[in-house]
Amino acid sequence: MSSDVCDISIIHQDQIDRVAKAMASGSSASAMADFLKALADPTRLKVIQALHHAELCVCDLASLAGISVSGLSHQLRYLRNKNIVKFRKEGKLAWYSLTDEHISQLLDLVSEHINES
Repeated sequence: MSSDVCDISIIHQDQIDRVAKAMASGSSASAMADFLKALADPTRLKVIQALHHAELCVCDLASLAGISVSGLSHQLRYLRNKNIVKFRKEGKLAWYSLTDEHISQLLDLVSEHINES
């Protein structure tokens, strides 16, 4: 019977040192977890997916997400604070889009990974 853990305990210090150095030079696990938490909410993810395809006004986003404009406003504020979405005013309309291409790339990668299964 195969076990999914080591049968003996050995510490490979050279590997640990190399990985620890690489991890220290990148973003902290806490900052990354905080960012991914923003994507983990189904409503926020619907908004991000919609904006992946087009710049949309708040009313359109609320309709697509199936929530009130007031409820959407709360979610958009959260996403703006995480630097995931941005907006511009045009007259009386507020148009939202993704902050940069990294968010689109992340969505594409997640979708590709899910479709591999």
